[in-house]
Order: sequence, then C-alpha cells, then structure tokens
Amino acid sequence: MKHNLTTNKNNFPLNQNLELFDFNNHNMNKKNIIKPNCGRYQILKSSQKTNYQVIELFAGAGGAALGFENAGLNHALLNELNKDAVATLRTNLAKNTNIIHDDITNIDFTKYNNNIDVVQGGFPCQAFSYAGKNLGFEDSRGALFFQFARCIKEVRPKIAVGENVKGLLQHDGGKTLDIMINILQEIGYNVRYKVLKSQYLDVPQKRERLIIIAIRKDLDLPFIFPEEKNYIITVGDALKNCPVSFGQQYPKKKKEILDMVPEGGYWRDLPEDIQKEYMMTSFYHTGGRTGIARRLSREEPSLTLTCSPSQKQTERCHPTETRPLNIREYARIQTFPDEWQFQGSISSQYKQIGNAVPVNLAYHIGRCLIKILDCQKF
Repeated sequence: MKHNLTTNKNNFPLNQNLELFDFNNHNMNKKNIIKPNCGRYQILKSSQKTNYQVIELFAGAGGAALGFENAGLNHALLNELNKDAVATLRTNLAKNTNIIHDDITNIDFTKYNNNIDVVQGGFPCQAFSYAGKNLGFEDSRGALFFQFARCIKEVRPKIAVGENVKGLLQHDGGKTLDIMINILQEIGYNVRYKVLKSQYLDVPQKRERLIIIAIRKDLDLPFIFPEEKNYIITVGDALKNCPVSFGQQYPKKKKEILDMVPEGGYWRDLPEDIQKEYMMTSFYHTGGRTGIARRLSREEPSLTLTCSPSQKQTERCHPTETRPLNIREYARIQTFPDEWQFQGSISSQYKQIGNAVPVNLAYHIGRCLIKILDCQKF
C-alpha cells in the first residue's frame, strides 16, 4: 500500500516490525562530569569547508543553519514562513543565500532532485510537546511533517534529518513516530533516531531533542550520532561579559516575590504563606512544577529556554539579578554569537530564540553528517 502524503494522517498503517536503534536509554556516569566555569563556552566552528549541499525547512532564526555552516556544510535553500525570522536570516546570512519566504506547501522542490546531500527540517514541535495539548497530527503544525516528507521524496537527498521535542517518542503511545518512520521507509530511507542532551554537547542548557536520521537505502552509509562529552558548560560561564541588551521586566509585585528566591531555587524556597499567595490553588496540586518562580544557577546549565523567560510556569530568572534573562543572554544560552542580530519585537525575538536549535548542537549534528557523507564510495 502506497501512502498519499496529503491524505488523512490517521489512515496510515503502522509497521510493527520496524527495527530501530533507540539510544534514549544511554546514561552517562554523572560522577565523571566536569563542571567548569573557566572559559570553555564558545561557538564551535570548523576550519574545514565541504562541498555538501543542504536544504533546510522551517529554518526559524537560523540556529540549525548557522550550526551546519559552522560545521562545514553549505545551504542551497532555506525556507521559513515567519516574517521576523526571515528578516533575522537575511540580516545575518550571506547576501547570496537562497532564502524563500513562503508557505512550504507552495514550494516545488523537484528541480533539486538528486543534487542535494541533506534535507533538514525541524518541523514545528508544539503539536508533540509535553507542555502542549498533545494533538499531534490533528494539529496543522504536526501535519507539516508530511511536507517535510514530500520535500525528501521530490529531492531524494542522501540523508534527511528531522528534529523535534522528546515528547514525540511517547505521543499517542508511540504511534505518531511509527507513522513518520513508516513514511520515510516507504519513500526509500532507512531510519534511526536518538535523543540528544544539549547539556553534554557544548550547550549551557538542559535541552533534549529527538534527532531522526534517514539514509537513502541505495547508499551503504553508516549512522553516526554525536557522542556526549564528559563536561557541561554553566550559565555563569555562558553569561560572562554578555553584552547589555533589551529584555522583559517583572511587575513590581512579582519582583518582590522573586527577590526572595535564592540562586538555583524556585517557589518551594519561598516562605509558606508567600507560596500559597503566589501559587494559589496550584499550591495544593501534586507535582513539582519546578519551573515556577525559578531562578537559574551560575553553577549549572540553564533549564530549557521557552518562548518567554517570564511565563509563570517556565520562569527563567537571572541568577543574581531579579529580572528575566534578556535577549542577548537568551541567545548566549542557545549558543548564538553576540553579532547574530534578531529582528522584530522583543516578544518575537524571545520566541525566535526559544524555538531555535542550539547552534552548537547543530554543529555536532553537522559534523556527524559530514562523517557519514565522507564514507561514500566513489
């Protein structure tokens, strides 16, 4: 049975016999982790450039694009719909970069057939996030995976890379991911996936992302994923000498409450009467809700950045000052260089940064893709 990539998603059968390498259960011995505050923070960049060509979909503010280019890859095309993110890409990337500002459904990719090495797409993840309503394919953003698959089918790259939140693993009991993998298999690709932990890949942030790598079946190429490092980079190291920039501020009452939260603490570190006042009915609910009234620690990586540093459920307060992280601090934690300029309103800039793939994480993925492609037998 052939899948029609534009039909109802729920019609697709699952491949119950699919053999996958799921590296999610790998646990590093945390006793061996080094916690330096000694200048290890840097934007990784290779001195070697390749001729490998990439099409990137849902490019956002350019975290994956910059990481791939820093690794030595080249972009034949980037696609993004959000006008502010497109303005960010055009501000920072080379003037001759082919950036298409359009809905992906309007783009014909057939002219790139067999001329592209990698198609990469961080198809929107909100539909699969633990924090969302978990609508998956019933959410139009979740359906954008089918446009990602259409591009792969039309282009036939050697490798396709998909990026999403860890929550995709469990969505609908794993059926959503099964459907995606079935589709990639049917259009001619072998598939493996791994959850990558950014905090062990030169990113000062506890951000986990599911990375799906698909290699064309007619190619005898190995699957290579980044290996976790034995060190982490702390918020204190990342924010050292950070440029001054604009950012959100707390209302007076909220600032008074967060003034009482110690570095690395959260709402449970407040006096009990203040806890009840701030949490209201949530005070009596089960669960840690550790993001509420959270102040970051200089001695640890940041919690995962969201689209706003001052939302009550996902607070990202500066370690030593009672204010949300500002734009340049947000960018530092996502490993964007200080010269990378974001366009649009302050709220739009926070959203672009919070949704981005960390640049250094993309660098490590890009280096692995180059290693895979270098195994080609000519």
